[in-house]
Amino acid sequence: MTARGGGPRPVGHAADGGAERLPAEYVLPLRWDDDTDPTELAAYLARLVEVVDVTVVDGSSTVAVERHRAAFPPGVRLLPPRDRAGRNGKVRGVVTGVETARHDAVVVADDDVRYDEPALARVVAQLADADVVRPQNHFHPSPWHARWDTGRTLLNRALGSDWPGTLGVRRGVLLATGGYDGDVLFENCELVRTVLAVGGRQVRLDDCFVARRPPTVRHFLGQRVRQAYDSWAQPLRLALELAVLPAVLFAVRRPRWLVGGAVAVVGLAELGRRRAGGTAVFPPTAALWSPLWLAERAVCSWLAVVARARGGVWYAGERLPRAASPLPLLRRRLAGVGSVTDTPTEGPRP
Repeated sequence: MTARGGGPRPVGHAADGGAERLPAEYVLPLRWDDDTDPTELAAYLARLVEVVDVTVVDGSSTVAVERHRAAFPPGVRLLPPRDRAGRNGKVRGVVTGVETARHDAVVVADDDVRYDEPALARVVAQLADADVVRPQNHFHPSPWHARWDTGRTLLNRALGSDWPGTLGVRRGVLLATGGYDGDVLFENCELVRTVLAVGGRQVRLDDCFVARRPPTVRHFLGQRVRQAYDSWAQPLRLALELAVLPAVLFAVRRPRWLVGGAVAVVGLAELGRRRAGGTAVFPPTAALWSPLWLAERAVCSWLAVVARARGGVWYAGERLPRAASPLPLLRRRLAGVGSVTDTPTEGPRP
């Protein structure tokens, strides 16, 4: 958890000043440009490696990989991604990390995720009974574009649960499925659905808060349509988002309707802020950004429809037509996989 009024306590620094190692593997898929400075990430990994085994699966260029090798602490295992079908390079990195993990409990995290020790320990502990675990991300620090995107997080929390940039997963269960599809955009959703398709148990930790560093403004702007495209994995959600723009255009000559709608959206976001202890990390003004995010999504959801008609959304230089596979389809595809309760918790390490 993150203490109210402050930033996350770093991993590797327990309350009593000591560090206790966790029986888990931390897997970080990485693909950075040659000019990306690894200093801050290296400092985070230096703290992280004190309490957990860390594997970085680095799909960057040779120049960048060598820079990372020199910057990262010696305890970090640096591996190249293994060949695997699929256009989403992150999936190759995740599956490589899971296959080579030294523990059954695996925490997968994007390069902008910053765990503190209590949150990491809680996710790992939940994997004793669950097959996949979803904590809650929040931006720290929080510049204007991070507050803008927090509107999405709060609305997701009000209506169900948010999708984080990190998951806990049992190695044996995911390997029993053969991994997950590498030709989808919404890869975290695909991983979770793959585990659920073989009878796995999901735990959503909406009160387990994990910090996430905000992207650059340029990267934030480049994500708008791609994030909207994820809703193709959730047809009902997509339909609702597509309905927002026509509703706004219909109400444009009725200012009271627009104001009333904006107030309702803020109220809904505030429910998300207060749910499951969210006031510990989401400031009182966070809900006020939700109408701006919804206005953005109202436009970008239609741009996502256009992208779908053109063959998919651009991701890492390629078009990906599918956001994620429907759960019923995955169940049929994985019907031959035995019950996850029969999957051994430990297996041979490649």
